[in-house]
Formats: sequence, structure tokens, C-alpha cells
Amino acid sequence: MKKEEIIKKLTIIVKPYVQNEEGFKNMSEETDFINDLEINSANLVDIILDVEDEFKIEIDNDSMEKMLSVKATVAIIQTKMNA
Repeated sequence: MKKEEIIKKLTIIVKPYVQNEEGFKNMSEETDFINDLEINSANLVDIILDVEDEFKIEIDNDSMEKMLSVKATVAIIQTKMNA
């Protein structure tokens, strides 16, 4: 799956949890979930569970801790899908 497709699906997953609409409109690979979108840590766990379901992957705790930005999350999804 291409990076663009992953970002598109990730955008749909993240949208319900976003507290900063302006940050969401400007979402890019550099977007940080906590600082830019104001998503709290409890909702980050929900996002990770949704990502696991959507992409049919399992995300370990080490990877979870790194999934704080769009770029890091896409990289982890790609790695898990190619494993």
C-alpha cells in the first residue's frame, strides 16, 4: 500500500478524536497528534486500535510509543504490513 493511501485512511481514523480543527485541516506528515491536533493519550490508544483493525496488523508496545506523528505512524504501518 502506498504512503498516500495510508495517510488517507489514517485521516479518516483520526478525525473523530481531533480537538484542533485548524490543525486537522493542515494535517501533513509532520503533524504531531498531541501538539498539533490536541488528541489526548487515551484517544491515541483508540486510534492505534482502529489502525490495527483497518490495516489488519498488530502493533506492539514499543511501536505504540513511537506513533506520535503522522510520519512515524505511516512508517510503522508500512513496516508491519510488509512483515
